[in-house]
Amino acid sequence: MTTKVISWSQFLSNMNRLGPLVHIILFPGPRLKEQPRSGILLATVLEEKREQAELSPSSPDSQLTCLPGPCRAGLLMDPISLQLGTENLCGCLVRLLSKDPEWLSAKVKFFLPNMDLGSGDQSPDPTHRVIQQLNKLHTQGQSTWQEFIHCVCMELDVPLDLEVPLLSTWGHGDDFSRQLEVGEESQPDSQLHPGLKRPHQSCGSSPRSKQCKKQQQELAKRYLQLLRTSARQRYANRTPRPGQPLAFPQVYIPPILQWSRASAPFDTQEGAITGDPKAEDGSDVNIRDLFNTKANRGPRVTVLLGKAGMGKTTLAHRLCQKWADGQLDRFQALFLFEFRQLNVITDFLTLPQLLFDLYLRPEAGPEAVFQYLKENANGILLIFDGLDEVFHPCSSKETAGPEDPASALTLFSRLCRGTLLPGCWVMATSRPGKLPACLPTEAATVHMWGFDGRRVEEYVGRFFSNQPSQEAALAELRANRRLWSMCAVPALCRVACLCLYHLLPGSSPGQSAALLPTMTQNYVQMVLTLSPRGFLPAESLLGLGEVALRGLETGKVIFSAGDIPPPVMAFGAALGLMTSFCVCTGPGHQETGYAFTHLSLQEFFAALHLMASPEVDKDTLSQHVTLTSRWVQRTKARLGLLDHLPTFLAGLASCACRPFLSLLAQRDEAWVGTKQAAVVQALRKLATRRLTGPKLVELCHCVGETQVAELAGFTAQSLPHQMPFHNFLLTYADLAALTNILGHRDAPIHLDFEGCPLEPRCPEALAGCGQVENLSFKSRKCGDAFAEALSRSLPTMGSLKKLGLAGSKITAQGISHLVQALPLCPQLEEISFRDNQLKDWEVLNIVKVLPCLPRLQKLDLSLSNVSVSTLLSLTNVAVTCPTVRMLQVRKADLIFLLSPPTETATELHGDPDLRGNANQRKEAQRRSLALRLQTCQLGVHDVEVLIAQLREGPHLDEVDLSGNRLEDEGCQLMAEASAQLHIARKLDLSSNGLSLAGVCRVLRAVSTCRTLAELHVSLLHKTVVLKFAPEPEEQEVTQKRAAFPESLTFQMPSDPLLCAPRIRLTHCALQAQHLEHLCKALGGSCCLCHLDLSGNALGDKGATLLAQLLPGLGALQSLNLSENGLSLDAVFSLTQCFSTLPWLLHLDFSSESQRVILRGDGRDGDLLAAGSLPEFQAGAQFLGFGQRRISRSFCLRECQLEPHSLSRLCETLEKCPGPLEVKLSCKVLSDQSLETLLHHLPRLPELSLLQLTEMELSPKSPLLLADIFSLCPRVQKVDLRSLHHVTLHFRSSEEQEGGCCGVEEPWVGKAGVLKLLEVCAQASGNVTGISISETQQQLCIQLEFPHQENPEAVALRLAHCDLGTHHSLLARQLMETCTRLRQLSLSQVNLCEASALLLQSLLLSLSELKNFRLTSSCVSSNGLAHLTSGLSHCHHLEELDLSNNQLGEEGTKVLMGALEGKCWLKRLDLSHLPLGGSTLAALTRGLSHMTLLQSLCLSHNQIGDTGAQNLAAVLPGLPELRKIDLSTNGIGPAGGAQLAECLPLCRHLEELMLGFNALGDPTALGLARGLPRHLRVLHLPSSHLGPEGVLSLGQALDGCPHMEEISLAENSLAGGAPHFHLGLPLLRQIDLVSCEIDNQTAKPLTASFVLCPALEEIMLSWNLLGDEAAAELARVLPRMGRLKRVDLEKNRITAYGAWLLAEGLAQGSGIQVIRLWNNPIPPDMAQRLQSQEPRLDFAFFDNQPQVPQGT
Repeated sequence: MTTKVISWSQFLSNMNRLGPLVHIILFPGPRLKEQPRSGILLATVLEEKREQAELSPSSPDSQLTCLPGPCRAGLLMDPISLQLGTENLCGCLVRLLSKDPEWLSAKVKFFLPNMDLGSGDQSPDPTHRVIQQLNKLHTQGQSTWQEFIHCVCMELDVPLDLEVPLLSTWGHGDDFSRQLEVGEESQPDSQLHPGLKRPHQSCGSSPRSKQCKKQQQELAKRYLQLLRTSARQRYANRTPRPGQPLAFPQVYIPPILQWSRASAPFDTQEGAITGDPKAEDGSDVNIRDLFNTKANRGPRVTVLLGKAGMGKTTLAHRLCQKWADGQLDRFQALFLFEFRQLNVITDFLTLPQLLFDLYLRPEAGPEAVFQYLKENANGILLIFDGLDEVFHPCSSKETAGPEDPASALTLFSRLCRGTLLPGCWVMATSRPGKLPACLPTEAATVHMWGFDGRRVEEYVGRFFSNQPSQEAALAELRANRRLWSMCAVPALCRVACLCLYHLLPGSSPGQSAALLPTMTQNYVQMVLTLSPRGFLPAESLLGLGEVALRGLETGKVIFSAGDIPPPVMAFGAALGLMTSFCVCTGPGHQETGYAFTHLSLQEFFAALHLMASPEVDKDTLSQHVTLTSRWVQRTKARLGLLDHLPTFLAGLASCACRPFLSLLAQRDEAWVGTKQAAVVQALRKLATRRLTGPKLVELCHCVGETQVAELAGFTAQSLPHQMPFHNFLLTYADLAALTNILGHRDAPIHLDFEGCPLEPRCPEALAGCGQVENLSFKSRKCGDAFAEALSRSLPTMGSLKKLGLAGSKITAQGISHLVQALPLCPQLEEISFRDNQLKDWEVLNIVKVLPCLPRLQKLDLSLSNVSVSTLLSLTNVAVTCPTVRMLQVRKADLIFLLSPPTETATELHGDPDLRGNANQRKEAQRRSLALRLQTCQLGVHDVEVLIAQLREGPHLDEVDLSGNRLEDEGCQLMAEASAQLHIARKLDLSSNGLSLAGVCRVLRAVSTCRTLAELHVSLLHKTVVLKFAPEPEEQEVTQKRAAFPESLTFQMPSDPLLCAPRIRLTHCALQAQHLEHLCKALGGSCCLCHLDLSGNALGDKGATLLAQLLPGLGALQSLNLSENGLSLDAVFSLTQCFSTLPWLLHLDFSSESQRVILRGDGRDGDLLAAGSLPEFQAGAQFLGFGQRRISRSFCLRECQLEPHSLSRLCETLEKCPGPLEVKLSCKVLSDQSLETLLHHLPRLPELSLLQLTEMELSPKSPLLLADIFSLCPRVQKVDLRSLHHVTLHFRSSEEQEGGCCGVEEPWVGKAGVLKLLEVCAQASGNVTGISISETQQQLCIQLEFPHQENPEAVALRLAHCDLGTHHSLLARQLMETCTRLRQLSLSQVNLCEASALLLQSLLLSLSELKNFRLTSSCVSSNGLAHLTSGLSHCHHLEELDLSNNQLGEEGTKVLMGALEGKCWLKRLDLSHLPLGGSTLAALTRGLSHMTLLQSLCLSHNQIGDTGAQNLAAVLPGLPELRKIDLSTNGIGPAGGAQLAECLPLCRHLEELMLGFNALGDPTALGLARGLPRHLRVLHLPSSHLGPEGVLSLGQALDGCPHMEEISLAENSLAGGAPHFHLGLPLLRQIDLVSCEIDNQTAKPLTASFVLCPALEEIMLSWNLLGDEAAAELARVLPRMGRLKRVDLEKNRITAYGAWLLAEGLAQGSGIQVIRLWNNPIPPDMAQRLQSQEPRLDFAFFDNQPQVPQGT
């Protein structure tokens, strides 16, 4: 075989010289750059047996006709073509293409995508249609036609004798138009559309497909090699050119990379993430590991997140370099695109255009190369740098096809979602928090954290070439902590090294680093370093700044030549501040672009322009001082580029930058200082706002850059006490900036990091921060490296009390670091390692440090994976560690609660071994331990081990083993051991599989336990709970510790050794056959107190049997047989127990609710909780000194009381000892049943009370009841309040005869009143009281019988009635029985003239009337005259109330006449009356004779200063006056002063009410000089008092022995709230609502509260109180034993203050409620606080039950 490469011309010219040929195989070869597309073909000539043949040169066709036969058969298509030459070549082509019209149509559509082919290709003749299509192709130009001919030869089965002339004729030519007789000129050459696809071959027998595959591979191989060469040239390490200011080696140190699976920052609306990256969350990642995955399927998209300057672009270039060098051998091709350049392209692109036209175009066959890339997509890596810089948003829902042209971001989205180049790898870099919505949620995330200390040292070592320079630079960095922390950002590390390179020579140690305290000053020093020596090019720098600012404001980071003036461009390029590069704006279009070397550098120059340009005023400058949140909305069209601009502005506001800015602006430093002050002032305003976490961190950066200590202190003090940081990325530099600000703070602070991606060495920034009191981290991104860094910082945080590290990925390695650090933190009070999936070893390792933490109160290890053996080890730790007071293990919970010993802090720090101290051993002996091991799969063997541990341990407060697998044997073991385990409160064995047989075993086990207080077993609810009473010595300790006032103490049982247990066997399916066995087990119990058998199935048979067995159980206090299916017959059997059981005093039966209670003298607390027992009047009657008869009660409710049932009941009760109280209730009681009951009453000699309630009586029943007095002489009183409620009182035989009857009937009309009056007339007594209410339709009549006269007052009440004349006869009849009436009350009545005349005649007959009340009524003018006339004859009146009547001034003047001669009057109320001048004169005249007056109420009368002066002249003549109310009377300072002078003369005054008058401080000062010594109540709300007057009043009140109420509400008391040094021993209430009291004023006030031991209510709402005041209140709350209510509504208390109040409540305060509505506390926090402490009330309405007011 011989192979030659020849051209077609050589081939045709040498055809005659070739020997005999058998085959000639032709196929296209690879295109070379210097040759035409169709000019080279490879001819392979196979020589076989040569045959002799002669070619005739004279014949033009002899070269083919003289060929041998086999050769002619292979080369010629048909005999006719030999005659036609090239002219018939067109016909051959048409016939060939007519055989495959579909292929031709597809190619025409491909080459002519924009031409309408529908109209011209509809010819019925196929040949004509082919000719038309070929004509259209040829008119597109020579290039298109040549490409088409090559497609024909490559893709169709073309005979060799036709392929050769096709390629030789039209491979170069342009003759086709002439042969088709098309006279049109060819169009200009058009570029071949990339993306050529080969259709399916119709004939696969030919070897052409394999050859084409080989050609495709050869083309792809050449292209991939070209890609590597190009990448090597672009991204290889460049040697710096001499003379460049930034000519330093391209040092590269790999940054810290960390995997994270969390995709929530991309799109929180998406579902769960998928994928399985190699590294776990939180582990470091090598650059090669970015693309290592064990999963065949999963995320092929990786997002690299890092803040500005972290080296994202550098890493992308590094990846290209490594790939070019062959280190990333898994990828065949790598493409790198920068979005800042893609933003320039506005046209839509296809993927081939993106790859070939914008990146690198193949030398030949782009369609074949792209096909190869598609087939090998899993080896293709596409890197997109700067995803956060995308200008045009991309929709997550796309409607266009995947192959259609689209924007660059849309192509990126298609690549990520797999609709383009499926299987390829995509990597994107971005700043955090600025990702578009089109990014899929399954993308894997890698965080770039920059440099740690080791990487900084390595970078510096490579940057400086010689050893002395390296050591000097590292010494400078290590000595300056702030500069060292800035070097965590690789870009800043490079800038710092550049500055040190120029500063170190000739400077002393520390001097260079002192010039680089902030990021801004690093950039300033860099500019000075790059500038020529001794010259600052101000004009060029300002020009760069103007370009930078304009670019940032318009979102431009790539500039064209026209955007930058040439001198500025030359300056930037000379100093290396700007770079130039080729920007492809579209296919075939390239321009030169310019950009700053880094986006941060552009922001710095923009800040320079704002600060130094005279064109920028202060207002414009202040507008740029903003804080941008990193929580960017998805809908934002374009993302900002101003992240560091405010930081640079703040840095330039530093005083150290003032000379530089002055030189740059060519202005004096005063002008620069004005601008700097504007920036500082803007930051100060921002510091006062409530900022989100990201803005707060940014503020700390800005304030730190200013280096203004006063601003840093102000910002630190303005920070909230609780600082939450949720769901945003935080770096070491961020926490370093925060720590720097916290260093200026005095108060402690709480830091809470939840869901934040954190740099592993972040905690190192907190080292030495003494202000952090609570530190909490909750993030799956925290791993062992994070724990190691935290362990280094913890010992340096001396104020840290609470540490939380929850929900992380810490393993044993990280725990070991923390365990070594925790003993160095003895001040810790709470540690939480919750939700860390800790294993046995880690948990046991952590609890070993408990003895080393003397102040620890809580250790939370919840959501750990521990075994039962480890659990028993933990119980052993709880038993042996002297500070543990509770171990709680419940499902996911694993919590230790500890009580620090009582030693001083010095002792605690001096001796960390708690067991070695004798005092601590004593404390350990006194401690009690609560053990809660719920649902821990404990078995019988485990319980035996546990009991052995507990017997050696301290006294137990509680043991909870519910939800385990103890069954009968285990429950019995624990019950038997309970007496030796010293359990003080409760043993819970619920849900342990106890059976009914096991219940008796448990009963026998506890029968000898002397401390058992209650045993509750419910097999239905799986409840088994044993409660215990304190042992005698514990009772003594408890009594000594409880220092209750005498009024609050209670009497202890005389014999504390005897504990009466309560046995509750509810819902245990007990039946009658179980009772004997059960009572036998109960008989061993010592002194059984309460027995509850409710919810069982005893039935009537069981109740009858139990009545016989009860005497053997001793003296019970209660027996509950509810819900046992008992009928009325069973109740009658139990009623007989009244005579057989001396302890039985009360029997309560309810039929519907199946409630059956038998009680002794004591009340059962559990019964009261289940339902209120009937309240009977005191039944104990004293027969003589020292003798008492015990009352018994029987209650029967919700029963059908038929006559025979009542007869049987009464027969049963006849033998009952007395006194006996019976209460019966049913729906309907018939007259027959009532009559039966009344007839049996005489046979019940011990009956003392019969009550018929909640039943319906017939209208005839009052007549039956009226005859009871003659039927049963023992009846003392009958109360018939309605037909639903009747009470009969019986007297004992020792009492005198006589009685009274009261009838009350609600909801009656006028006819009912008359009828009831007729009933009352039939009684044999006298009417002593009548009450009629029209609106309530109520009548109440009291009767008095002559046998026992009642000396008390008689009352007639007529309310809401029109006293007309049509009932005058009835009124006169009633008055005949009311001659001794002493009290007459008329309220809300309408007195006409006739009724007033009736009232006048009535008053004239009431010689003993003491009290008269006419209020809120309407009286005519003539009626007033009659009323006044009648009252003038009531000379013995002691109380007169005429308030709130609808009277005019004249009517009031008439009414004043009634005051004449009232010398016995003690109480006078004339409120809400128009007291004018003449009326007031009459009043004062009348008052002058009332020497016995004790109470005077004249409120709401507007008497003014004149009236006050008149009263001041009269009041000293009222020596018995105890109360005066002059509220809301328009009294001013003059009248107030007069009153203040006379009030001291009222020596018995107890209540003084002068509120809502404009009295002012002079009145307060006057009152302070002479307060009445017996004053109890002082009300001065809204009296225009100021601090001076209130302080003087406070001094006067201090030590007042009788003061009970003080109200100074709605006065301006800022700085002047009353405070006491001696205290007020009886003060119950103080009202200081809306008094402008702040934290400073509240301090002495709260201290005064402790000096008021009787204080019950404090009202401080609507003031200015904050957390400091709350802290003061929380401190004194435990010391105020009687305080019930504190009102702090509408103040400034935050969640921390509320938490402090809850802590104060938890220390034993008896407060019922603290009102905190409308304080700045978030609802979720309020709900959480209220769940922890229900007495904190955040609701608008007061949820606490109010004490009912008496009527």
